Amino acid sequence: MKIKNQSSLKNKYWLLILAVICVIVMGIETLAGGKGPLHFIANYTVIPMQKGISYAGMWMSDVSSNFATMEEMRKQNDNLQKKVDDLTIDNTRLRQEQYELDRLRELYKLDENYSDYDKIGAHVIANNGINWFSDFTIDKGSNDGVKVNCNVLAGSGLVGIVTEVGPHFAKVRSIIDDSSNVSAMVLSTSDTCILRGDLKLAEDGRIRFEKLPNNDNKIEVGEQIVTAHVSDRFVQGLFIGYISEIKTDASNLTRSGYITPAVDFSKLQEVLVITNTKEEMVSGKEAKKKENEKPEDKKEEKEQE
Repeated sequence: MKIKNQSSLKNKYWLLILAVICVIVMGIETLAGGKGPLHFIANYTVIPMQKGISYAGMWMSDVSSNFATMEEMRKQNDNLQKKVDDLTIDNTRLRQEQYELDRLRELYKLDENYSDYDKIGAHVIANNGINWFSDFTIDKGSNDGVKVNCNVLAGSGLVGIVTEVGPHFAKVRSIIDDSSNVSAMVLSTSDTCILRGDLKLAEDGRIRFEKLPNNDNKIEVGEQIVTAHVSDRFVQGLFIGYISEIKTDASNLTRSGYITPAVDFSKLQEVLVITNTKEEMVSGKEAKKKENEKPEDKKEEKEQE
């Protein structure tokens, strides 16, 4: 019990001493006009703590403001990205439409160049699975007037010939196909030759020609090659390409070489199909010729019979 009372007494003394010291310090602080020991202690304890709290508050405010700014910037960035995506789609669509317009203009010019023939436009819907359109399918068929052996045009000239027809499709073999042979002639001299399809040569943008007579007619690089009148399947005068190389054969009787085709066989999308075959055109001319014969001529034929 004594020990407890002694401890309590000591605590009371210490509290009394601390209270006296506080009163003395406060009195000194009052007499010093606010620049006493308390002010000194506050400068090194309370004020730094206040500054630290103030800085922490400012930092938290800046962080909050930065988060709000970042969120606003993210929303703006999303909106801008959406606009960029929309503009990219619009630009791509416009470019596709421009390319299609350019191709259709070329096709229109081609149609004008061969205005004497009945034609129908068609889209290429499939090829044989290689990079070159040596054998491909179009979206027009017998219901549209397309027949086997109809000539097919694109770009600036001849593409190939129809080999198979369905009601709503047709297959075309191009002049670069390995199995293709075309009777052609030099436009300036009418000398005939044979074009041989070769896919390996097509990769270099060339078609081989051969059996061109080695006569007195001078034929140079740049001469135009067209379909010949002697062809039984191709209409006469369809543009094929330009001579890029020519030489005399070992026999010295013929010449051979290469032409650059007028059609890009790696990028066929639209074509024109001449709906009348060469056979139909020849038959029609013969029938018309008979119709135009004078009665006197027919009478003479009967008398001769």
